[in-house]
Amino acid sequence: MVLSKKQKEELHKAILCYLQECGFHEAAAVFQKEAAVEPDAGLNGLLEKKWTSVIRLQKKISELESKMSQMEDGKHKKKDGDGLPRLPEKFTLSGHRNHITSVKFHPQYSQLASASEDATIKIWDYETGEFERTLKGHTNSVQAVTYDHTGNLMASCSADLTIKLWDTTTYTCTKTLHGHDHNVSAICFFPEGDKLVSASRDKTLRIWETQTGYCVRTLKGHDDWVRQVAINEEGNLIASCSTDQTVRVWDTSKDYTCTLVLKEHTHVVECVAFSRAIKPAGEGPSRTKGEPSGLLLASGSRDKSIKIWDTQTGQCTQTLLGHDNWVRGLTFHPTNQWLISVSDDKSIRVWDLKTSRCCRTLPDAHAHFITCLDYNPKDSTLATAGIDDVIRVFPCR
Repeated sequence: MVLSKKQKEELHKAILCYLQECGFHEAAAVFQKEAAVEPDAGLNGLLEKKWTSVIRLQKKISELESKMSQMEDGKHKKKDGDGLPRLPEKFTLSGHRNHITSVKFHPQYSQLASASEDATIKIWDYETGEFERTLKGHTNSVQAVTYDHTGNLMASCSADLTIKLWDTTTYTCTKTLHGHDHNVSAICFFPEGDKLVSASRDKTLRIWETQTGYCVRTLKGHDDWVRQVAINEEGNLIASCSTDQTVRVWDTSKDYTCTLVLKEHTHVVECVAFSRAIKPAGEGPSRTKGEPSGLLLASGSRDKSIKIWDTQTGQCTQTLLGHDNWVRGLTFHPTNQWLISVSDDKSIRVWDLKTSRCCRTLPDAHAHFITCLDYNPKDSTLATAGIDDVIRVFPCR
């Protein structure tokens, strides 16, 4: 492979930086003279990063070749319940020095981001279980972290009242967004990645442009701390939940009007999650009598219950009972057949939405309260984390 002049210069500078960082000063001086380059602090660590990427890609290629071989030999068979978490966990990732508040899979690569009350974000390779890097910049607890649909942009929010945008090619902070008057508790990108929504203890939601960093709209309606926020796949609905015991649905196509206020929980609503779109009658299998008519929204509460809502009618279609403590995180399975939840009772539960029953329980999945989860549909992997300061990665095959 022939490198361009610019690529050669960058490679030489990266080699020089590596030699200096490793203490090979004589070799660095000779190399600097022969290559005729000056050190560039911006390239510190680049050689190690590229080398790590090569190793990761080699491992991925090896795994894919192995899977292809299995398929060709007729040995690759699906199991019953494919796509659901099961014990034991594949990895336990430790390194945070305080409670973990959020985990999120990269949409393209085998990376997992975690946020913590230790004011840091950590990046992990969840396929190997290896720690990659720590991101610092927030001055208080990092409450949530998320990626845009490309994975090139990451956002984090904090009790320091700010939101930070990170370039994931270099993992440097490119913008810091100011505007909330209290703890920023949740963030979510719109599907196109051009905007994001944040939720705060100041009782508001804010809409931000990612390109400019400007707040373009403030949504008011909740009477207390807005705990979490979610956006549906089409980007036309926002759901928020609050300490005021309500869930609100906002229609972005109607000037961000609050179209539904859902009130059946009897305690703080901790989490919300949208399902994938349900096909209307005539576009696939028709719905049976009593089945929800549109997009589903799930909410989890400190009242230990999970409620399933029809976003067209605002009707609560199911109440799922079984957790013995606060419900802290929810995610729909990609097939929409199941809902996965985590709780302060230290368990992971899988709910069959056809029967409204818990079909699988992973008891004592953590040593303490479980506060967050994320499901990666690309390779059927679940990540959970919480008060015990560790992340557990579960295979879902």
